[in-house]
Amino acid sequence: MKKQPEKIPVRVVFSNPIHWLAFGFGSGLAPVAPGTFGTLVGIPFFIAMAGLPLPLFLALTLLLFVVGVWICDRSSAALGVHDHPGIVWDEIVGYLVTMIAAPLQWQWLLIGFLLFRLFDILKPWPIRWLDRRVGGGFGIMVDDLLAGIFSLAIMQLLLAIY
Repeated sequence: MKKQPEKIPVRVVFSNPIHWLAFGFGSGLAPVAPGTFGTLVGIPFFIAMAGLPLPLFLALTLLLFVVGVWICDRSSAALGVHDHPGIVWDEIVGYLVTMIAAPLQWQWLLIGFLLFRLFDILKPWPIRWLDRRVGGGFGIMVDDLLAGIFSLAIMQLLLAIY
């Protein structure tokens, strides 16, 4: 049986800017489903970015991914736990990838949220393979990037149909 990671004290997350970002501004401290709460934090990010021209949206998402590699690597190393469930910066970025070129309408926010959570939880191949074999901050971020890409593909298909 896999050992559960330690619960991280609130004071540790809120007293360290790296942990605070990695834990999605505290959303990763949720006692259940921290990844879901982290994904919820992605919604205001998308709303703030939705009006940007597509190249700028893509560049900002890429920047958040690259910064996330560093943030997640530093936080997980300091905690001594690779990909602690409370580290949810990857979910925020994965949701933004899902929402590339999506309209700013509540239905698409919800569809994107559900698709991303589905792929992030189920981790179909090669997502699970990467999740188990790639370490460090890049390993934390890459499985959610791929879940976001899978979700993005379905979102764009749905947008083309509707």
